[in-house]
Amino acid sequence: MGTGSQTKRRTRTKGDEKPKAEPGRLWNVILWNDDVNQMTYVVFVLQRIFGHSRELATQLMLEAHTHGKAVVATEERERAELHATQLHAFGLQATIARAS
Repeated sequence: MGTGSQTKRRTRTKGDEKPKAEPGRLWNVILWNDDVNQMTYVVFVLQRIFGHSRELATQLMLEAHTHGKAVVATEERERAELHATQLHAFGLQATIARAS
């Protein structure tokens, strides 16, 4: 080790910046249809994660089943990401997209 100390400086590039928080911007949690999980299971998961009533959870499940996808929640990004991850943990396919 030498007697002089050198400090490495790291210059930031545009790609290094974290995305800025966008308070108030809403995101949709989208549940995708699959042919693996039973309909009653999907209803159970929607009730458990989102606190939806059985009627609403059934309606959303049927929408995903017949149309291929359903928006099951609209919320801030961090919460939407959490809910999508929770749906994945239950074996369901989900993504998030900016709400219009």
